[in-house]
Amino acid sequence: MTSTGHQQPSQHAPELRAAARHLGRRRLFTVTGAAAVLAFATNLPTAGVAGAAEFDAAKITDNPFTLGVASGDPQATSVLLWTRLAPTPYQADSGLPAERVTVHWELARDERFRHVVRRGATFAHPEFHHSVHVEVGHLDSDRVFYYRFRTGSWISETGRTRTAPSSRARVDELRLAAVSCQAYHDGYFTAYGHLAEDDVDVVFHVGDYLYEYAVSSVGGARNYTDRVLPDLFNRETITLEDYRLRYALYKTDPDLRAAHAAHPFVVTWDDHEVENNYADDIPENAVPPEEFLLRRAAGYRAYWENLPLRRPQRPEGPDMRLYRRMNWGRLAQFDILDTRQYRSDQAYGDGADVPGPETDDPARTITGAAQERWLLDGWRASQALWNVVPQQVIFSQRNFDLTAPSRVSMDAWDGYRASRGRVLAGAKSAGVDNLMVLTGDVHVAYAFDIKDDFDDPSSRTLGTEIVTTSISSGRDGAERPANWETYMAANPHLKFYDGRRGYTTVRLGRESARADFKTVPAVTVPGAAISTAASFVTEVGDQGLRPV
Repeated sequence: MTSTGHQQPSQHAPELRAAARHLGRRRLFTVTGAAAVLAFATNLPTAGVAGAAEFDAAKITDNPFTLGVASGDPQATSVLLWTRLAPTPYQADSGLPAERVTVHWELARDERFRHVVRRGATFAHPEFHHSVHVEVGHLDSDRVFYYRFRTGSWISETGRTRTAPSSRARVDELRLAAVSCQAYHDGYFTAYGHLAEDDVDVVFHVGDYLYEYAVSSVGGARNYTDRVLPDLFNRETITLEDYRLRYALYKTDPDLRAAHAAHPFVVTWDDHEVENNYADDIPENAVPPEEFLLRRAAGYRAYWENLPLRRPQRPEGPDMRLYRRMNWGRLAQFDILDTRQYRSDQAYGDGADVPGPETDDPARTITGAAQERWLLDGWRASQALWNVVPQQVIFSQRNFDLTAPSRVSMDAWDGYRASRGRVLAGAKSAGVDNLMVLTGDVHVAYAFDIKDDFDDPSSRTLGTEIVTTSISSGRDGAERPANWETYMAANPHLKFYDGRRGYTTVRLGRESARADFKTVPAVTVPGAAISTAASFVTEVGDQGLRPV
């Protein structure tokens, strides 16, 4: 989504332009070409070069765990543990030489580590900016575990994670949280501090984990008076070094660190992890596609390095398979989508426009053909009670005007109506009775009924869409934005609209699902309290949101 206060983008770095000239678009699309050009453009050593030497961890004199710990993508018998070594996180090298570092890890049943169930050691490689991704297997299902890391004389904070129930287990309840859109320069991550204390099993982050825009020396709207941020943050992210440093800035935030330590995260991106409103290899601004793909490769690599993702998600040049499936017993199947990497260019020049032949062109897609087939095949094979789709942009129709035809967003599914039609037809064909879509992007909270025909309020309700507001993007916001009355009147299937910051929790049960929209009054000052703005329930076998 286009951010308020959008700055004019800087030109791509000279090394990106030089690399693009040397290799060109066709070679960049091959895995080997992409890897070679990324290495050329970022001075990234090839695998094994820097790893040939090992650094003595006893020489680390400052805390290397400044970015905290995290876990992600819980499976029935395994967990994924993450950390990244960064004694001086606001330096390009994070305060470590280009050598591998041994990192020890432990997984226990208790916070005091009296009952350790697994332990081991791994290397933090400089090729991946000394990040660590440990996949711990052969665990009991549906269990809570605690974990920590050690290198040299330093021990990390303790994280809490869990395994999912077995695929055949009858599960009565799952409590999840949905979060999105955390612009550091727009305010404090206060909602994350509250989420760290909330009782949830798993957190779904549905995009815009960071923003490419510059962050001033006072942290933008945070308006720091007790610190001065380095000038290296006061520019748009373009290169791998830029993206890596920006993740360091975000992940030193104490509220974000607390949320990661408290709960496993399942993540997917939207646009700002690379550049606002890009579509596949098409950038927001007029630069050659091969040059943009170098930037995309840098953004994707930094994303994988800094988030708790498994090995199949590790990128190869400008490509990264982020869509994937997760099950929670037979209660829920989660199909996590990527609606950014494979999409057709936005219709009618992006922005808001009236639908036309381009939005209904069946050749255009928001998911790409392969991901669409994967989604529909997964629904046909699903044995779950709930089929939940965490993804990025508004799925339901959202009219901006009271007049007909109304303008809609060309960046959302409204701009790809043929794609949406195929997906809904696939859900009906597969017999998906309890469909829920989890969305972010728009910096407000919405609750939609997904209609068989959005222009006919009396048509069948096929599912529900829960749109979580931003953590901080858009600054403080307002309970009722200026367009509140228009949107509520123009969209009868829209049941709730709130413009403040926060997150949403969803309790999936065997008879119903309940969504609680949680908000804070302000993010431009720290420490705001959280409250529940509204709650809705939808019944199993009788979809449609009803206020509680």
